[in-house]
Amino acid sequence: MAKTLKQKITFSFRAPEAQSVQLAGDFTGWEQSPVALQKARDGVWKKTLALPPGTYEYRLLVDGQWADDPQCPSRRPNAFGSQNCVCAVIAS
Repeated sequence: MAKTLKQKITFSFRAPEAQSVQLAGDFTGWEQSPVALQKARDGVWKKTLALPPGTYEYRLLVDGQWADDPQCPSRRPNAFGSQNCVCAVIAS
């Protein structure tokens, strides 16, 4: 059985005024264990994760408020009347 290699995916969000930016998605159990992004001097928050190939839905929590990733062109409606961002990780 071949081992599935995880791909490194970098999530980034420009929010110079934000105090915290977290990534929540189906790969984090949503709000159960969101991943904190790190703020750079230029006001861009980033985090690189290693994810196995697949399709993932996520959103950002900016200072506790849900936000969309403006860099993500793919969206899917969610049960809350808004949209989740969709990230596809392709096997190499």
